[in-house]
Amino acid sequence: MTADDGFTYDRLSVDDAIALFVDHQSGLISLVQDYPPGEFKNNVLAFADIAKFFGLPTVLTTSFEDGPNGPMVPEIRQTLPDATYIPRPGQINAWDNEDFVRAIERTGRRQLIIAGVVTDVCVAFPALSAVQDGYQVFVVTDASGTFNEAVRNAALARMASAGVQLMNWFSVACELQRDWRNDIEGLGGLLSTHIPGYRNLMTSYSAAKGVKG
Repeated sequence: MTADDGFTYDRLSVDDAIALFVDHQSGLISLVQDYPPGEFKNNVLAFADIAKFFGLPTVLTTSFEDGPNGPMVPEIRQTLPDATYIPRPGQINAWDNEDFVRAIERTGRRQLIIAGVVTDVCVAFPALSAVQDGYQVFVVTDASGTFNEAVRNAALARMASAGVQLMNWFSVACELQRDWRNDIEGLGGLLSTHIPGYRNLMTSYSAAKGVKG
């Protein structure tokens, strides 16, 4: 597709993006089978660190946390203590909760970066609803999980066909950063925390920088 076909590359912007964590709850997490548990937890916390690093307005929401779904994973709240927290009394689609939508509207931002559990419901439903309401929606695929890869792929296809943009947490970080020179140590430190191999790059970089200094 070319520009003549109506395509525009709308990049994530630190000035227009908001991070949304939907239903990363202790009970629901047990349903995630399309990623190994350790890898999935790393991906979710990487997204939380990205929201914190770039200072993005952030909304955390849970559904029926007093029931089997359980409370929000504590590490997310610890990483993002100032995030708006919306415990929904029961709505499955977060977009059906007025407090959740108002929290987004109050930021004045139009780019929604969403991750959640499970991908086919807790992510797909509000993502599709937000697109319908005119928002640009970006789903962090590897910080969202569900029953198996077949369910995940069907959910991602459904969202993509509606205009949702699919990304992983690493590409979200890089698109927000735009230029390594903005803060190579800061972003590099974040990446090395969540990508063991990247730690080697940062070690080499720091060593080389020390020699030059």
